[in-house]
Amino acid sequence: QVQLVESGGGLVQSGGSLRLSCAGSGSVISSAAMGWYRQAPGKQRELVASITSAGSTHYADSVKGRFTLSRDNSKNTVYLQMNDLKPEDTAVYYCHLPIRRGLEYWGKGTEVTVSS
Repeated sequence: QVQLVESGGGLVQSGGSLRLSCAGSGSVISSAAMGWYRQAPGKQRELVASITSAGSTHYADSVKGRFTLSRDNSKNTVYLQMNDLKPEDTAVYYCHLPIRRGLEYWGKGTEVTVSS
């Protein structure tokens, strides 16, 4: 059983920065394809950023140039550096680990609130 634990959320003013962490249990997270999603109140969960097993990253248009996804395989952790935060970035952020069709893991989320 894989556990994903997010941390680093909080309240920040518009223009500020936060760094989210997603720590995984076991070595399966190392070099695995992973993603960060977010869900704002009343909205569907959306993909914010992802990284392939080869290390290629992809970002939603709304966060390009502001968010950076990185990983530290030695710590079984992926990070989401979020700069120039905007009120519309307010959401619960979730870490996602897809294993194969029908098997995936989600963290419980960390809340980010950006005040204007």
